[in-house]
Amino acid sequence: MNSFEALIMGIVQGLTEYLPVSSSGHLEISRSLLGLDLSGAEALDFDLALHIATVLSTITVLRSEFMPLCRSFFTLKNDANTSYVLKLIVSAIPVGIVGLCFKDHIEALFGGSLFNVGICLIVTALLLSFAYFCRTREAIATRRPGRDITWVDAIVIGLSQAVAVLPGLSRSGTTIATGILLGDNRDKVAKFSFFMVIIPILGEGLLDVMKMIGSADYSGSVGALPLAIGFVTSYLVGCAACRWMLDIVKKGKLVWFALYCVIVGLVCIFA
Repeated sequence: MNSFEALIMGIVQGLTEYLPVSSSGHLEISRSLLGLDLSGAEALDFDLALHIATVLSTITVLRSEFMPLCRSFFTLKNDANTSYVLKLIVSAIPVGIVGLCFKDHIEALFGGSLFNVGICLIVTALLLSFAYFCRTREAIATRRPGRDITWVDAIVIGLSQAVAVLPGLSRSGTTIATGILLGDNRDKVAKFSFFMVIIPILGEGLLDVMKMIGSADYSGSVGALPLAIGFVTSYLVGCAACRWMLDIVKKGKLVWFALYCVIVGLVCIFA
């Protein structure tokens, strides 16, 4: 991988992790267009760098809310912040089970296929459209803010995140649309969606590190410069995309991404 390819991959990861267009699907598309083969052990360090950059961009943008959550949770305060963190942990359980038990099978069945990515992008479009026409238009017209996220909501949104491990099925789009369909406040469910991915990303990063340590044929062949470029680019673009997405959700404009997902999905299917 050269520096230009690392730059492109960093931009794609940082942008699509937050926008409801599927980061995994767009990374798959980018790999195909650039002719990259990042499936081997030698690319684990690059994937890990992008994941950590994504986590840091979330924490940076939402730091005013993230720090009180950490203080309450780690000091064992019995308050709303601790309850919120526990909901985040509960929401991460389904995707944790899928990641530990079925990740390799899912990658073997669905990874590397633009046809599968296209199908999942169209499913993402349908879900975004359904959430818009069933809930978002009504909420905007009546100016009802929506409810706070309940324990049941956290579990259901967590299940939707587990399903979104399929390449092309947007994690942010799936979880935010699920929360909106449940009747949750759009702004709150967007922030919950961004917070809830921190635990799975860190967990996946830990698994990647363990693979690096346990892989006899691993070598960090990506290189220090492309690694740094991918990390910084993903972080900076991720910060901008996170802020942009929060504003988009508030205004109820997710439906426009449904149109984009349909177009890209059809291109992937018929390409």
